[in-house]
Amino acid sequence: MKPQPSIARPEESPDYFSNCTHCGFCLAVCPTYKLTGDENNSPRGRLRLWSEEAAGRLPRDPWTDHYTSECVGCLACEPACPATVPYGEIFERVRHEHVAARRATPALSLRLAAAAVAHPALFGAALLPARVLRRAGFNMHRFLFPGRPAVIESTSAYVKKLMARQRPTGPRVAFLTGCLMEAMFREINFATVRVLVENNVRVVIPEDQGCCGAFQSHTGLEGAEALAEKNRRAFGPLEVDAVVSNSSGCGYALGKALQGHHRVRDVLDFLGDLRPVRRVRASGDPTRIYVDLPCHLVHGQKLSGIPANVLDATGFRWELAPRAKDCCGSGGVYNLQKPENARAILAEKSAFLNAAAGDPVVLATSNHVCMMQWHSAGATGLVTRPYKVKHVIQLLDPGEEFSPVPVQTTP
Repeated sequence: MKPQPSIARPEESPDYFSNCTHCGFCLAVCPTYKLTGDENNSPRGRLRLWSEEAAGRLPRDPWTDHYTSECVGCLACEPACPATVPYGEIFERVRHEHVAARRATPALSLRLAAAAVAHPALFGAALLPARVLRRAGFNMHRFLFPGRPAVIESTSAYVKKLMARQRPTGPRVAFLTGCLMEAMFREINFATVRVLVENNVRVVIPEDQGCCGAFQSHTGLEGAEALAEKNRRAFGPLEVDAVVSNSSGCGYALGKALQGHHRVRDVLDFLGDLRPVRRVRASGDPTRIYVDLPCHLVHGQKLSGIPANVLDATGFRWELAPRAKDCCGSGGVYNLQKPENARAILAEKSAFLNAAAGDPVVLATSNHVCMMQWHSAGATGLVTRPYKVKHVIQLLDPGEEFSPVPVQTTP
């Protein structure tokens, strides 16, 4: 029986595989290759397996399925590749085809979550008890970092209230509130709004926006294109200077959906253009900030990092974490699907925190899923000294009350 091709046939996308020169530059940056030393568990190894299968020279095989599922999806191989192979695009297509063909089956919990995030109101209502518990200081899971989210008030309602009170006059942005961010970590959204308004930015939130589709992409489940179309309808007609996101993974997914309609920018990168208001800290504050850079910020959105003037504006002493551009192992839902691999990747990366200078020590990043992964390092004993996990935007936050935004005039 002739094998069925996974991914597109060679005549449909001739450059997908032929571009790979097998130079091996991707090996040095691939977390699963570094973890296992297995050539098949690397980008060029997977590309070879997929290519052979697509050409009909390799039958469907459980080992191909296994090595596909082992990929974190961090995209570190793309900037390392001199032949510009679009590995992320190929991997995403293969993953969807494997799920459609039942060569891979996401756990029931992930399938239910994928269905729920497509309905933001339902998802938010389902996680209301979790918001209550987090606000009360009870963290029920290793991934749930401390926070005090609003239980009932939505980010949309908060924006309307703050805009009416502060009346900023500067650039106008549309804000992606996200699904998990809004449903569970709403305090980060509120902090984002306060920082934007303090910097004289007008914020609008399309009421009919939806999930960015990253969850479906990470799991290989259907529905990403329908969500993309929903967001094109929600954001496309708006007259704004930018669409902003406070989650690098969501920003990367939304950027692909809105390509040709609006530029989607990471909120910290956007603030970097504005010379953000600087926080003033007590003299001699011993807090030390270690900044980690999410994969979908540097490899997906192709940003060099978080602007230095934004980090300086926190008022804290900061430095990049060791191996700041390496994957932490979260990979969207990878730490749920491949917990042993994710823990091993995190163990090596988080070890520095045990002896890091500063008191308190703060690990700061710009993606809530990465924050969850970093928090788990302490919850599972990889890091044995106290530390905090924060979104960089929270370090810029003026708090619930701040002075009115000054009216800026052009000289």
